This record gives sequence, structure tokens and C-alpha cells, in this order.
Amino acid sequence: MKYDTCERRVRIEERLREVEESFQRQMRQRGFEPAQAELIALPGPLANLYAEREELRANLEEFEADPPEERD
Repeated sequence: MKYDTCERRVRIEERLREVEESFQRQMRQRGFEPAQAELIALPGPLANLYAEREELRANLEEFEADPPEERD
């Protein structure tokens, strides 16, 4: 069971990296700095990436707050 948990965490981390890179790239293509994300209304595709990024971050925080040995 611990292997499955570690594997899931790795998949989430990989997806977070992909989403973060895509989000930053698309923000710059539209003339924004990624740090502005909290301050501006994001167009649909960027808003979706932002929401996914925040969800993935929350999932990783759950892993950190609840170590695998306590979960399994």
C-alpha cells in the first residue's frame, strides 16, 4: 500500500510541474507575469490551469500533513 501512495504522490508532483510550466508559459504569451495571477481576472483556459494547479497543491499538502505510514 505504501508503494501505491508514493506512486500517487509522484504522479501528482509530475502533473503539478506540467501544469505550472504550462500556466507560466501561457501567462507570458498573453503578456502577464505569472505572479499577477492572484491580481487579475484570468481567461477561461488560464483559469482552468490555475484551478488545477491549486487542487494539485492542496493534494500535496494533504500528503505532507498525513504521512503515508499513518494513512496505510
